[in-house]
Formats: sequence, C-alpha cells, structure tokens
Amino acid sequence: MLRCPAVLPSVTLIVAMRNEAASIEACLASLLAQDWPDDRLEILVMDGGSTDGCRETAQRLLADRPRGRVVDNPGIVQAAGWNLGIDLATGDYVGIVSGHAELAPDYVASVVRVLEETGATMVGGPVTAEAEGPVGEAVAIATSTPFGVGGARHHYLTERAEVDTVFMGVARREDYARLRFNEEMVRNQDDELSYRILDEGGRIVCDPAIRSTYRNRSTLPGLWRQQFAYGSWKIRVFQQHPRQARVRHLVPAAFVAALFGSWALAPFSRLGRLGFAAVVTSYVAADVAFSAAGSATTLEGTSDASAPGSRLVRFARLLVVYPTIHLAYGLGGFAGLVRFRKGWRR
Repeated sequence: MLRCPAVLPSVTLIVAMRNEAASIEACLASLLAQDWPDDRLEILVMDGGSTDGCRETAQRLLADRPRGRVVDNPGIVQAAGWNLGIDLATGDYVGIVSGHAELAPDYVASVVRVLEETGATMVGGPVTAEAEGPVGEAVAIATSTPFGVGGARHHYLTERAEVDTVFMGVARREDYARLRFNEEMVRNQDDELSYRILDEGGRIVCDPAIRSTYRNRSTLPGLWRQQFAYGSWKIRVFQQHPRQARVRHLVPAAFVAALFGSWALAPFSRLGRLGFAAVVTSYVAADVAFSAAGSATTLEGTSDASAPGSRLVRFARLLVVYPTIHLAYGLGGFAGLVRFRKGWRR
C-alpha cells in the first residue's frame, strides 16, 4: 500500500519534445489528469526548438499549473532534454515521458507503488501501441507479439516481471542524477541507460498495472526508418555494454545475412539454392502463421476483427509489416557495424 496522503512522495515527469504538434496536447492532458495531488506532481516539458506550434500548446496547457513549465532544450535530442530535466527535477521520483504517449490516470500512483513494493532501480509498464490508420493498426499488432519484437517482453508481458529494459522508465531522482542519459545516443538511449543499471547489479521491473499508450508509426516508410535506426544504434549500445547482448538481438541480422548470403550464392551453388529456399520458405511460413493469428486481433477504436473482410485485409497488411520490421532492423545492424566500426572496445 502507498503511504498516507500526508506523506505522499513527489514525482517529476519529464517530456522531451520537438515538433510534436500532432500528439503533445493529448500527452500533456493525460499528465494533467493524473489522480495524484497537483502539489506533488511536477511536469517539465523540454523543448528542442519546435517550430510547429507545440511549444505554444504546452505553454497554454501548463499556464495554470504551479509545478509545470516549458524549458528550452539547446541540445535538441531527447537524451539532452531528459538530462536537463533531471537536473531541474525536484521530485522524489523522476519519470521520462514520450511526447507520443498518453498515460492512464493512475499511472503515477502505480509507478510509485511498484517502486516501493519491489525496491527496483527502475520500473515501467508494457508498451501498448495505439493504432493510427490501417497500416498503423497492423504495426501496433505486430509490435505486440514475440514474432514482431522477439524476446523484448516489455512489449507484451501480462504480469509483473524483471526485464532488461522498460518503456518510459521511472526511478528515484538520485539514481537518475547519478546515471543520466548518454547524449551520444540519438536512438536507443533508454536501452543504453537500462544496460548500465544491469551492469552495476540493479533491477528493472515491468508491471502491466503501469498503463500507457504509445502512438506508433502509421506508414511503412516511417516504420522502416524507425527500425533501421534502432538496429543501427543497437550496435553502439552493445559496443559499450557487450555483456547485455542476447541471442534474440542478433536474430534479425542473422536472418538478413542468411537471406542475402544464400541468394548471392544461389546462381553458383546448389547448396546456396537450397539454403535460399529454406530461409525463404521457413520465414514465409512463420509470417503467414503469425499474420493469420494477428488478423483476429481487435484494437480499441478499430474495426471488428471478426468480420471476414476485415480479417483478410488485416492479414495482408501484417504479411508486409512483419518483414518490414525484421529486414529494416537487420540491415540497420549491418549499417551500424560500418558506421560505428571504430567504436569497439579494445
């Protein structure tokens, strides 16, 4: 149970944004709607030079909030904004918030409870994707399955568990002040910080009671760019934290290597042709099976998945979304090997 209201801990939520006009109002509205006393909740919006009006939106929404303000983030990137927010934070607990996310009303109460019950270094909830449009719906389904995101359990777990990273982590202010974010990391900055926690023996807990939604990519080009960047920057993370590399992290790159390697050998070798056929056949079979299963999924605010027409269209989209994720992430990993080739520790 939480402490009595008279001694409730204070919490600081930090939003790092840049040109988030499409989502920032809903994001901040969910922060302002928390069932936590206003005088115990600080909201800091770190703006990296937005030009689309989202800064003005944030200022308007926080105008009557004594513990809410918009601050310039001269470093522009999220990691720099979160670090500046950590320096300014006054809460006992500090949480980072994506400008694409919306928090459940009991989000703050839940994270405080889980932190106090578990004694974990960091806590968070599973990633619950929110669909925008038909392609976005397929992306939301795909990124909520083991086939789509591998063993990254914080995307789909249904009960409290220890994980290797978590979405929108919340920790004690002194831990965030000590750890901070690596501002070199344009992507995967939360992963890199999580691995430092694990390297020093800390614990990260994901609990589905900590509820939020995230507006995922809604176009295939956008999804490709996102996953390619994730795969590329994951190489830089592993250069700094090689002990945290897992087999599941290597699967997309192994798939890409097997696919293109066997394809290149196919004109010259029977073994190459057999290998290419085996890779393609096994992947297509898995893609069809998981797309068929996902086609029965209904997300909030979308059409009824039980309708045969809806299921068929959803199935077709998933057939394309899954390989987009896997190929982009795997190719991004190889791009990262080239881009960060000088970064391996000796």
